[in-house]
Parts: sequence; C-alpha cells; structure tokens
Amino acid sequence: MKRFLLMIIALAVFSVPYVYGQGGRGFMYQEWTVENGDSIATFHMLPVYSFSRKVDLRRYQRLVRAVKKVYPIAKTAKAEMRDMEKELCSLPTKKAQREYIRGVEKRIKAQYTPVLKRMTRFEGMVLVKLIDRETEYTPYQIVKDLRGGFVAGFWQGIARLFGNNLKLEYDREGDDKMIEQIVIYYEAGLL
Repeated sequence: MKRFLLMIIALAVFSVPYVYGQGGRGFMYQEWTVENGDSIATFHMLPVYSFSRKVDLRRYQRLVRAVKKVYPIAKTAKAEMRDMEKELCSLPTKKAQREYIRGVEKRIKAQYTPVLKRMTRFEGMVLVKLIDRETEYTPYQIVKDLRGGFVAGFWQGIARLFGNNLKLEYDREGDDKMIEQIVIYYEAGLL
C-alpha cells in the first residue's frame, strides 16, 4: 500500500512541471503561497465534463457541425436583443420605436439572409432551439413582441411549411441534452 501511495505522489510531483508548462488553452495552472513558513502548492483545474454518448456517431457529428455553424448566430442574437431592449427603453414614442425596430430588421436581414439561405432544415431547427436557450424567448415570441401577432403567425406558417417550428422550446434536461453537451464543449474550446 505504501508503495502504491509513493508511486502516486511521485507521479503527481513529476507530472506537475509538464502540465504547468502547457500553453494555449491550458488545462491546469499552479500557484505557490507561503503560510507560516510552509510553501503550499495550489492547483487550479478547468472543469472536466463527462457525458455518456448513447447515440449514433454520425448523428452526433451532424449535430456538432450544426451547433458549430449556428451557435455564433445565437450568441449574436442574444447581444442584439440586449442592445435593442436598452435602445427601445430610451426611445420616447411608439413611432420612434417602430422605426428603430424596422431599421434593425433591415440590417439583420441584409447581414444574415445569405447565411440563412445556405442552412439546412436541421440547422434551422438547432438555431431555433439555441436562440431560445440564449435569449430565453422562442423566435415566435420575439417576432410577436417586436412586430405583432399577425407577422409572427405568418412566419410561423412559413416555418411549418418548410418543416420547422418557431415555437420550439429548449429543454436542457430532456430532448436537447445532447445539444447542451455540445454547447458546453464548444464554449470550453474543446470542439
């Protein structure tokens, strides 16, 4: 037992310089503090995520590609929503708010129409779910709040015509557990 314990301690001591020297994303770093004349090493490690993967590898890889393509758009949507809410609160009249919303809509359409035209239906479904994850509103709710119920119903009908649903909600623990795992890996820089 003592031998085993000594081997583990030796392995930890000799591997510290190797791990500490890791650059780039770095999974571990070390600090030395002195308390009451004793040198104490403190190791900080990034969280390690372990998920079971009980799915087909091709299906998983397809989902990874979709999340990599769509997640930056969802993050941008979150930032745009935050900026819009700030600006709309500062505008004095409903007319000024409508003009601002139409201007933002034109800018977003000009910027993202080429990207959205090249998306598959599956990537669109992932985008709808990730927008709900990031903004905490479904795309249908966003359009309804900003443009009204008739326009939201129109775009929901178009989405349903092409096999999608703007009212899809993101469920971290249920159906979208795999997407959540991929997003965590993506944010950690592991994908």
